Amino acid sequence: MLRRYVIDTADAAGAVRELAAALPDSTLITDADVLASLGHDHAEWAPVGRPLAAVRATSADEVQAVVRECAARRIPVVTRGAGTGLSGGANAVDGCLVLDVSRMNGILQIDTENLIAVVQPGVVNNDLKAAVAAHGLWYPPDPASAPWSTIGGNVSTNAGGLCCLKYGVTRDYVLGMEVVMGGPAGPYGSRVRLGRRTTKGVAGYDLTSLFVGSEGTFGVVTEITLKLRPAPVAEPRTVVGAFGSLVAAGAAVALVTSRGLAPAALELLDRACMQAVEDWKHLGIEPGAEALLLARTDAPGDAGAAEADALAAAFREAGALWAEQSTDAVEAEALFDVRRLAYPALERLGPVLTEDLCVPRSAVPDMLATIEKIGLRHGVRIATIAHAGDGNLHPLLITEPGDEAARVAAQTAFEELLRAAIAAGGTVTGEHGVGLLKRGGMRDELGPAVLAVQRAVKRTLDPLDLFNPGKVVGED
Repeated sequence: MLRRYVIDTADAAGAVRELAAALPDSTLITDADVLASLGHDHAEWAPVGRPLAAVRATSADEVQAVVRECAARRIPVVTRGAGTGLSGGANAVDGCLVLDVSRMNGILQIDTENLIAVVQPGVVNNDLKAAVAAHGLWYPPDPASAPWSTIGGNVSTNAGGLCCLKYGVTRDYVLGMEVVMGGPAGPYGSRVRLGRRTTKGVAGYDLTSLFVGSEGTFGVVTEITLKLRPAPVAEPRTVVGAFGSLVAAGAAVALVTSRGLAPAALELLDRACMQAVEDWKHLGIEPGAEALLLARTDAPGDAGAAEADALAAAFREAGALWAEQSTDAVEAEALFDVRRLAYPALERLGPVLTEDLCVPRSAVPDMLATIEKIGLRHGVRIATIAHAGDGNLHPLLITEPGDEAARVAAQTAFEELLRAAIAAGGTVTGEHGVGLLKRGGMRDELGPAVLAVQRAVKRTLDPLDLFNPGKVVGED
């Protein structure tokens, strides 16, 4: 259950009137239907509370005012961007104010000399990519939700994506940020700058990295300074391998790793994912295998050709039914579009409970086999996509709408998958975050001593438990 702050209707009405008077420059949203749409992310079956009100902020000054007034009244603040999260991290708690920062979507600076961009949290990932590409630059983090998800949300969960195998995750590109917080920083509503604009810097503790992945539990991010890279000059090559089983595809991933190959991306789709995309988009896919591996290499010239040859050879040696290369950019991008479309295609079939396990790359074959066994044991339909090259697996548990028994079975399988990932030396979340769905699994993974340290950090930075209470390390 999510914590309840405002208990009865009279209390709620009075709190709304007070907030409206205290925030004359903000428009408080109280319409029930709008609040319902703003009160949750895409996590299936994560608990959702009833918010008191919402504000669509347009500036850091407005965020400060909202936080200041909410702190004075002990009204929790739950920040959201595009709402594309998959762990319940942006779900409302009862009596909270939902702070929507998606309209803070300005790209404030693109510094071509120092390879830096400064953005507000509501900037959509792909919009940033397009803006810096016009200057011959590149922002590599690319979650599958990049056409919709915001940079602030990506920072909040330390999002990864298809290219993180070679180029790293969001944390690797965040140099600094501006946050609105309280606690040791001063009164709630204080605006603080963390980090730097320089390539190097070790002045004090790395608070910027602490805030990346903190899921809005320490404060509200209002500005982000990001590192950029020069745009790749080589046309990428794509290698596709078809496999008769998920385990064989996993063996190919392990072989690629053991040979020291470093593709820009190495993605896995099983037959169920491919069929769901084809049934939806009619792209002409013929899923004649149980699994596909998609590898992309962006090394230039002969080096790229050699890497593509080596990847294809590894696929064949691991038992691929066939492995082919594509140098046609349109065809190659179409294949990766299938990967990006897999999740929304599966959502059309019924409620989808999304896992986000990450295991050592050598453990990928065994983990894929375990996923299949758990699905069979609980009678749960599981489709699997994966950032296979870094061991980040996304089993998608699909149920029939309204089938309560299937829901219970899926949630039981979900928890068993978490335990299996931990037993394999992995983690319960690679990029989606803990939110509400993974709190139990995270506790099992970390143990009581580390959990106590994490809770101490939360209490120190947010002594009122104002920001996104009950999430990540929060008490049940």
